[in-house]
Amino acid sequence: MLGNDARRTRVANAYFSLFMAIGNILGYATGSYSGWYKIFKFTLTPACSISCANLKSAFFLDVAFIAVTTYLSIVSAHEVPLSSSGAVHAGEGAGETEEAFMWELFGTFKYFSTPIWIVLSVTALTWIGWFPFILFDTDWMGREIYGGDPNGGLIYDTGVRMGALGLLLNSVVLGVTSLLMERLCRKRGAGFVWGISNIFMALCFIAMLVLTYAANSIGYVSKGQPPPTGIVIAALAIFTILGFPLAITYSVPYALISTHIEPLGLGQGLSMGVLNLAIVVPQ
Repeated sequence: MLGNDARRTRVANAYFSLFMAIGNILGYATGSYSGWYKIFKFTLTPACSISCANLKSAFFLDVAFIAVTTYLSIVSAHEVPLSSSGAVHAGEGAGETEEAFMWELFGTFKYFSTPIWIVLSVTALTWIGWFPFILFDTDWMGREIYGGDPNGGLIYDTGVRMGALGLLLNSVVLGVTSLLMERLCRKRGAGFVWGISNIFMALCFIAMLVLTYAANSIGYVSKGQPPPTGIVIAALAIFTILGFPLAITYSVPYALISTHIEPLGLGQGLSMGVLNLAIVVPQ
């Protein structure tokens, strides 16, 4: 569908980021609400506290949404079975190229030019920064900003819910940026936009360190006091701003790697596979 058009690849990934943002907004909104146990009263048991009941309720909602969306996708897709003669003739008429298998994927590394290695290296380094944030963002809010204990107390849960609110705002910015992605890249260039987004990402992560130091210096945690409003707003602002570089990370690198790999003539599968390797290796 995309062929070797980098612009169409960029637009497709931008739409992917947009719909991911919509799902994230719904998910984080669910996580930031603390009253699900009142709606799904059966989740609250002697062995499952309020926090546990809210989490269990979120899982039930998730299962329901997945079931509905899966059914709609299957009903709406109208796929043609590969074994049918129509699919065979369609494939022959389109002149499809054979995609690379795993051993062919690694075998093409020797043909990569310097720009390809630069894109892969920057992608890997970028995701080294993103993965810890994705894993520990709400925990950071609960521990460092609110000073809560994960093993007990409502302070930590309040911080986690506030972190979910920050991620909701992050997803809103991610969705808006996805809509503006093509215009930004066409006006400034995909490489320039990607570079600026990585600078924003680095500055936000540094700001998290500074904010943690400031929270510890104020000493409200040791006094059992809630965090100052300014600290909470600053943390939410960091989460929100990070939506911009995250949207760029989801879209632009794929377009860049597709542009540089196109002369190799091995199709879109190779470019996606190579970039995915640069993403999973940091894990």
